[in-house]
Amino acid sequence: MPGTELFGSEERKEINDVLETGILFRYNHDEPRKGIWKARDFEAEVKKITGAKYAHAVSSGSTAVATALAASGVGAGDEVIVPPFTYIATVEAVLFAGAIPVFAEIDETLCLSAAGIKNAITPKTKAVCLVHMCGGMADMDGIMEVIKEHNLTLVEDAGQAFAASYKGTSTGLFGTAGCYSFDFFKIATAGEGGVFVTNDEAVYKLADSYSDHGHDHVGSNRGMEQHPVLGFNYRISELHAAVGVAQTRKVPQIKAANLKLKKVLTDILAQTEGVSFAKLADPAGDSGTFLNLMLPDTETAKRTVDELNKAGVGGFNYWYTNMYHFVNQWDHIKNLKSAAKLTVHLLGSSQDYTKLELPKSQEVVGRLISFGIRCTWTEEEAAALAHKIAAAVKTAVQIEA
Repeated sequence: MPGTELFGSEERKEINDVLETGILFRYNHDEPRKGIWKARDFEAEVKKITGAKYAHAVSSGSTAVATALAASGVGAGDEVIVPPFTYIATVEAVLFAGAIPVFAEIDETLCLSAAGIKNAITPKTKAVCLVHMCGGMADMDGIMEVIKEHNLTLVEDAGQAFAASYKGTSTGLFGTAGCYSFDFFKIATAGEGGVFVTNDEAVYKLADSYSDHGHDHVGSNRGMEQHPVLGFNYRISELHAAVGVAQTRKVPQIKAANLKLKKVLTDILAQTEGVSFAKLADPAGDSGTFLNLMLPDTETAKRTVDELNKAGVGGFNYWYTNMYHFVNQWDHIKNLKSAAKLTVHLLGSSQDYTKLELPKSQEVVGRLISFGIRCTWTEEEAAALAHKIAAAVKTAVQIEA
C-alpha cells in the first residue's frame, strides 16, 4: 500500500484547509469556502500525471467505472466484454448499468488479449471494459485494432494502474473514458475515491452531470441548476479529495522508488529456476506497484504459496483462490444472485456463467503470485525478500522433482 506509507504533514495540511472553512461539500458555497476547492485540485493533479484533458473525481473507483460506462453510452441490454481476472467491481458496474457481461480470455499481460476480445464478440457486443491489472498495462496496439475493426466502445478500468502507460499514453486514455481507484490499497489513496478521465468534452460533461443527480453545475445556485440527464450520487467529499491531492503529488516519488526496488527483486529472482514474470506490454510504462511472478504451473504455484506461508513471508496475493479478483470464486455472479432483479435476469446472457471455459485465463492466473511493492523498503530489505521468495520456489520445484 505505497500511498499509505507516506501519510504525513502534507495530508494534514490539505485536510485542515477544508476543516477551517467547514465546507465539506465539493460544490457551491463559494464565499465561505474562501477559495478552497480540493476536488478541483485533486482532478488537476490527476491531469498532470496522466495528460488527460478532463478528470472528474468521484466517491470510489467503482463509481468511476459506473460513470465511465454511462457517459460512454453503455446501458440496458448491451453486451460488454469483461475479463475474468479483475476486482469484481468491474463486473458489478456492468451488471448494474443494465448491461450483460461477456467473459473473455486474458493473457500473460494479466489483461484481456486482442484474441480473447475478438473471440468473444457477438452481434450484440457494444463495448469492452478493459482492466489494466497489477500495475501494468494491456497490449493496446492489438486491442485497438480489434476495437476499431468492430466499431466497439472501449472503457478502461485502470484502478490498479494509475501512473502506468503504454507507449507514452496513460492507461485510461485509449478509449472513450477511463478511471482510476484511490482506495486504501492503491499507489495513492484518498481513503475512498476514484477519478474518471476522458479526452472528449461531451463525454466529460455527461459524467459530470451523471455523477451528481444530473446537475449541470452552471451558476452559483445549486437548487436552480438544470438537469440535462438522469444521474445519481457518486460525489466525492472535500475531505477525501484533500487526501487525494496530497497523495497524488507524491506519485512520481512513489513510482521511482517502486521501480528501483522492483529491479532489485527481479534481478535476484531472474536467477531462480522456475521463476518468470508476467508480461509488460510496455516495460517503460510500468508503475512498479506489483512484482508479478509466474511459476511453471498451477501446482508449483500452490506449493510455493505453502512454502511462503511456512516461512512467514507475507505481502503477496495468490489470485487463483482470491475471493474477489478471480472468476473461480464468483458463485454469486455465476448464479446471478442479486438483491433485486437485473436486466440480465430478463434478457439472459449469451454465456452460461456456470460453465465458462477460459483455459488460458485459468492457466495464467493459476501460475501467478503477486507481491505488492512498498516504496519505503530499503534495497537490503527488498533483496532479503527476494532471497526468501527464491528459497520458497526452489523448495516447491524440488518437491515436484
